[in-house]
Amino acid sequence: MTTLLALETATEACSCALLHGDDLALREHLAPRRHGDLLLRDCQWLLERAGLTPADLDAVAFGRGPGAFTGLRIAAGAAQGIALAHDLPVIPVSTLAIMARGAHRRLGARRVLVTIDARMGEVYWCAYAIDEGGLPQPLAEERVSDPAHVHLPEAGEWTAVGTGWAAHGEALARATGLDPSRARAHWYPSAEDLLPLALAELAAGRALPAEAAQPVYLRNRVATPGG
Repeated sequence: MTTLLALETATEACSCALLHGDDLALREHLAPRRHGDLLLRDCQWLLERAGLTPADLDAVAFGRGPGAFTGLRIAAGAAQGIALAHDLPVIPVSTLAIMARGAHRRLGARRVLVTIDARMGEVYWCAYAIDEGGLPQPLAEERVSDPAHVHLPEAGEWTAVGTGWAAHGEALARATGLDPSRARAHWYPSAEDLLPLALAELAAGRALPAEAAQPVYLRNRVATPGG
């Protein structure tokens, strides 16, 4: 029986999920600037509800970004702290991939363009195809760019999700040819969708030592007000 704790705080949404065998429990909030107050409290609640302690975990997974600077540090720091204290491995997972997995789970999407508002007139983005196992596979590397440089790697039906559309909908529509009215602009990552990606990484032997719990920013200009 695999037991995983998953943490995701890269955007305005804060969530954590516990998988214990076939039992999945989730806590999530749309609470900007409160992630530090909520995350560890919710993790403790999930473990106590399941009658577990951190020592019972097989690994701690976390959304590694890209995303907001402060949020990324909160999830990575919490994952590292729990893992170090209990000699556990960590599993970093792309926040963009987590969002693509959510689009497949909730909408049945097979090709997903994910964008997150990166401030400074830019977006974090990546395009994914969903494989037969329901997992998103990137069709190119994750990027941060001007919305005008976002593009689709292939023709076909695409589902667009993420806050990039709320901030730069017209520019993204011109760049991709997608209908902005059909984009899910207020779409956030959930730790529930982190879990299947983390399970795949664990099964493939790609869990890392706790010291490797580092966020991915995609750019150096990260310490911005409200980030």
